Amino acid sequence: MTEPIGEKGYAGDVTPEQAAQWLASGEAVLVDVRTDAEREWVGYVPGAVPLAWKQWPGMALNPAFDEGVRAAGEGGKKLVLLCRSGVRSISAAKRATELGLEAYNILEGFEGNPDESGHRGQIGGWRKRGLPWKQN
Repeated sequence: MTEPIGEKGYAGDVTPEQAAQWLASGEAVLVDVRTDAEREWVGYVPGAVPLAWKQWPGMALNPAFDEGVRAAGEGGKKLVLLCRSGVRSISAAKRATELGLEAYNILEGFEGNPDESGHRGQIGGWRKRGLPWKQN
């Protein structure tokens, strides 16, 4: 379920499964806002637009983000934004919304929250839910 833009500053939060359905139907474009290193080492979603919100090292905002997200949103499709755990993608969705795009945060991100041992990938997330992904 999505909430009005005024409540959060972006179109809303969607489950990984809802985002995957929108992708499969052609309603949305997935923008992966993780760093290049995260996508390279941890895995990526085939067909996603790779566009870091923050850049490694130092995690400075990506100066090319605005241009890249505008390009991803050309044609008026919904944007579903993915990061590691669903935190950076909220900030990125807010910025995309400020730029006039319909942007959603994907809950749980790619890896989900850490478990009791501090390990990601065991509780929620795109990958854990068995949605399409690859690893180099």
